[in-house]
Amino acid sequence: MSIRCVMTEAGRDYIGFATLPDQVHRKSVKRGFEFTLMVVGDSGLGKSTLINSLFLEDLYKNRTISDVEDRIHKTTTIEKTTMEIEERGVRVRLTIIDTPGFGDAVNCDDSWKVVTTYIDDQFRQYFTDESGLNRRNIQDNRVHCCLYFVPPWGHSLRQMDLEVLKRLHRKVNIVLVIAKADTLTTCEVEKLKTNILNAIRENDIQIYEFPECDSDEDEEFKQQDRELKASVPFAVVGSNTILEVAGRKIRGRQYPWGVVDVENSKHSDFIKLRTMLISTHMQDLKDVTEDVHYENFRAQCISQISQHARERGKLKRDSAPCDSDISATDRLLLQKDEEIRRMQEMLNQMQEKLKDRKHESVIDV
Repeated sequence: MSIRCVMTEAGRDYIGFATLPDQVHRKSVKRGFEFTLMVVGDSGLGKSTLINSLFLEDLYKNRTISDVEDRIHKTTTIEKTTMEIEERGVRVRLTIIDTPGFGDAVNCDDSWKVVTTYIDDQFRQYFTDESGLNRRNIQDNRVHCCLYFVPPWGHSLRQMDLEVLKRLHRKVNIVLVIAKADTLTTCEVEKLKTNILNAIRENDIQIYEFPECDSDEDEEFKQQDRELKASVPFAVVGSNTILEVAGRKIRGRQYPWGVVDVENSKHSDFIKLRTMLISTHMQDLKDVTEDVHYENFRAQCISQISQHARERGKLKRDSAPCDSDISATDRLLLQKDEEIRRMQEMLNQMQEKLKDRKHESVIDV
């Protein structure tokens, strides 16, 4: 039986449930937020410039640029930069994971290994911390989003891009970015976007999917959401240079034929990318990481633990003459093995329900 009661006035009939959103907001702001962004792409595509433009910070001021010969023999590495950014009382612990050396070597077949290993290592560390006794102050270093930079001088995704994306798409939210879009005409940008989306579909690669707007959202937000979806993959231009044009200061690039305004939607999808990444979908990127990518990793870990436990239990049963010879420690281990088996069954049921919900939503659409 369900009883619906609406309290409208403060006083004797007012309980206080209406303040719950305020309580959650205060607690979240006090604790702060964490977000980890991975940047993957060839050298020379303007990745560092774009990141600095997105967050209005100079994250790479101490970096030295290797010459071409050194880059040819260099392997992919991981560079981690963490900083705290505060805006209107809201603190975000931002971590940028860069991958210098990616795509620079003559043989790029294994470029993806360092990237996927790092993502898995962060999942594994979180799983270990989550399984420990002190779970109150777990630091979330999981990768919430991967900006994958596509060169502008091709007609679509390269074979190397497809191989890397196939290795990444079930581990992290992928947002595709066409770099240096100012080197292309408007028609060339649209054609490249179409070719990239076709290649993604043909190769069954899953990039980050925008959630559907709630029915009660205002029309302005729905229109913004439609524009963001239509802009994928984002064709961007980055710049840290401030120019003065017609008495107005802009962030842009000066060319003999004119000026490219980074924040002008007619010149670049930069503003749309920043809006999606920070203003509208940052929390959803974190939620998908938690509910989908990390859950998949966690299920695999529990499955492996369960398999090892069953094998260990079978060996003990085969070697033990009778139940009375089993020590108290071994008996406890067997009990834990049974608990893990039940947890695995529950996880399988949860995943089946999630698949059913996704299937139903596709049918509804």
